[in-house]
Amino acid sequence: MATNRYGAACATCSTYVPPGDGVLTRLDGTWTTYCRDCEPKPQAPARGGHEGWHQGPLAAFDLETSGVDPATDFIVTAAVCDSAGARRTWLVHPGDREIPDEARAVHGISTEEARAGGRPAPECLEEIAEALAGHLAAGTPLAVYNAVFDLTLLEAELRRHGRTPLAHRVPALGPIIDPLVIDKQMDRFRRGKRTLEATSAFYGVALADAHTAAADALACLRLAVELGARYPKLAALDVRTLHNEQRTWAAEQAASFQAYLDRTRPGHGERIAGDWPLAVAP
Repeated sequence: MATNRYGAACATCSTYVPPGDGVLTRLDGTWTTYCRDCEPKPQAPARGGHEGWHQGPLAAFDLETSGVDPATDFIVTAAVCDSAGARRTWLVHPGDREIPDEARAVHGISTEEARAGGRPAPECLEEIAEALAGHLAAGTPLAVYNAVFDLTLLEAELRRHGRTPLAHRVPALGPIIDPLVIDKQMDRFRRGKRTLEATSAFYGVALADAHTAAADALACLRLAVELGARYPKLAALDVRTLHNEQRTWAAEQAASFQAYLDRTRPGHGERIAGDWPLAVAP
């Protein structure tokens, strides 16, 4: 959905909707105008019985961290799961680093808890990287929501602790399936948040204990399956092609958001990077 640029009658109540006061929705190939009171709630496409990668083996990965800057922040918890039901989780000892209160408020892990129950970071990082490398080496697609954040921070942490980066452990860092990038591409005009919680709810994926690595990884895996089941053209792509398409989509999405900021906030000075699945250092 998008804001209407031209005045028109609401398709439901017939009230005249001035430009910018309503929403524009694409139905059966036709753009239709609604007033705000009659704005239809977006609905996910129905699941289909088509074949595709979503019916095969999948793995998923999630991190909970001390913040959002790969250059300075660190991993607090991690989880890897797969479609066969296997699951591994890690609680990482922060050493002399402190988990900020803002991060603790999100994932619930305090510095004291991480020090009491966490294992040394080098050991955890090696196990996480080996688990992911094992899936990728076997050709199993790895689902990661907002992959550019989790994978970039993981690589930074591996380097900080003198461990081999994931990208150097496998012939290619992929195939990655990023439900955030895919959902934005498949449903470009849906309004509202695109967080893991919001997107899971939209596609009917249960997410209990949000912002715990284990729950988020499982939700990400199930969300990847739902996207494949609901978009036949997406499911028809082989996973290597899908990986490459996501790189293009992520760049286009970043460019679109950059143009929006430049148009609506002149002089903002923010640069929106479109790197995927790893951020490239400036």
